[in-house]
Amino acid sequence: MKEVLSAGRNDLCPCGSGLKYKRCCMHGRSAHEVSVAELYLSNYRIKLKTVKDIAGIKKAGKLVVDTLRLAEEFIRPGITTNAIDRLVHEYTIKNGARPAPLNYRGFPKSICTSINEVICHGIPSDRVLVEGDIVNVDVTSILDEYFADANMTFFVGECSPDAHKIVDIARESLKRGLAAVKPDNTIGDIGFEIQQFAEGQGASVVREFIGHGIGKVFHEPPDVPHFGRRHSGITLVPGMVFTVEPMVNLGKRFLRVLEDQWTAVTRDGSLSAQFEQTVVVTESGYESLTPYEL
Repeated sequence: MKEVLSAGRNDLCPCGSGLKYKRCCMHGRSAHEVSVAELYLSNYRIKLKTVKDIAGIKKAGKLVVDTLRLAEEFIRPGITTNAIDRLVHEYTIKNGARPAPLNYRGFPKSICTSINEVICHGIPSDRVLVEGDIVNVDVTSILDEYFADANMTFFVGECSPDAHKIVDIARESLKRGLAAVKPDNTIGDIGFEIQQFAEGQGASVVREFIGHGIGKVFHEPPDVPHFGRRHSGITLVPGMVFTVEPMVNLGKRFLRVLEDQWTAVTRDGSLSAQFEQTVVVTESGYESLTPYEL
């Protein structure tokens, strides 16, 4: 059944124009109704996903998670991040998909690999992983025209208490952010839960990089900050699909971008970790389209 918003002729128009309904959209709707899908597309450029869309993203998401598990088994001291990139690239192609990051706005590799103080967008290279590193692997695959995006942070051998601490905080931050994804909550509720938890643990939340809508486009509305105020921002409705991907630093939140114009690192050199999933808002909460245990 199509969900609708109804309005009387003297009510404010549901399209968000601020005009009365009789002076706005009334004559364009036979039943004084504006569908939620039309409203969100018109006001926020958010395309609510159909059952077919969600199934397509979920299929791509399964491949993404399988790919991350393959990388997890492969990661150990002594390998390079280029080797991880080759493994993921070959597995993605073998499964009939394409790696979305490759050549995206000039990005030269098929995945992002972010080590230790690297917050995100690390470029795979001949850098050798050593005992005690943490490395985030970010995978986005395009399968049958649909994108799905997820990442995990992995330990390389035995790691320090600080490494375990920041990885645990990042994982729990995502878990708490996802718990806020439900109809009638807002995007601000997601960021609030993440920020309150992470900062309560003595960590900080990166502001410059945020979650995003996804579907047949890599990045689309809405923006999903990992900080914010309760009950602020766009109201969540069923059919919205987006990523939640908090980047959490053990030190201060400030960053700098290296000369390659991609790699973002903590300004104070502190460790950073991240976990990400792609989710759809359902009638009762959310479903992860890239599910893995947190």
